Amino acid sequence: MRAVFLDRDGVINENRSDYVRSWDEVVFLPGVFESLRKLAGTTYRVIVVSNQSAINRGLVTVETVEDIHRQMRQVVEEQDGRIDAFVYCPHRPDEGCDCRKPKAGMLLEAAQRFSLELPRCYLIGDALSDVRAARAAGCLPILVQTGRGRESMGLARGPEGDALVVVEDLSAAVDWILARGEDSPA
Repeated sequence: MRAVFLDRDGVINENRSDYVRSWDEVVFLPGVFESLRKLAGTTYRVIVVSNQSAINRGLVTVETVEDIHRQMRQVVEEQDGRIDAFVYCPHRPDEGCDCRKPKAGMLLEAAQRFSLELPRCYLIGDALSDVRAARAAGCLPILVQTGRGRESMGLARGPEGDALVVVEDLSAAVDWILARGEDSPA
């Protein structure tokens, strides 16, 4: 079983410097619905993996984050797209958890839950932490230039930039994956 992991803020919806703290603050990026519709027609699991430190910072509740995800899934499904699961880390960077990207914990959890073959999976993200998490889990990272992606490109050069796929946005990332066919990304 394969998956396309998606970071949330900066890939699916606009990033906010003060965190997305309510459904009213969710602004979908252009092309997202079409991209998720394309993925819905494949055998890939579509799994959102997102650092949500606003929870442990006391800025938003778990219930609010889960409500945002529920409504996000509903809107995507109304557009004939699909999100199979949301996996998120509530921890602040200073808490030293194993789930917060750039660590691979969320990807490993999803792999166990859905019997995924991580070397045959992709992670589409907009930050260096997404690239590092994908590599730590053995997935192929794809860096989009939306969200923090343009800033992250400079940081991803060098060892992190080796064989790094960089595309404009989620639409380009999905098209790149689908153009490879159903073969393993390896």
